[in-house]
Amino acid sequence: MKYLQIMQYVYLAFAVFSFGYAFFQWQNGEDYILPSIIGLVSLGMFFFRRHFYNKYQNPKR
Repeated sequence: MKYLQIMQYVYLAFAVFSFGYAFFQWQNGEDYILPSIIGLVSLGMFFFRRHFYNKYQNPKR
């Protein structure tokens, strides 16, 4: 299941992109709330996927 391992890093990359976009919008005085929320959700999905990928790999834990 290489797909599950790759997807968690896609979420992490999307979170970094969203936080960077929010930072640049904040610097320009624009609305930065929505990209920040999307970044937080993506970061949460990264940890969620990582937890269940590790749980899937080690079922005895």
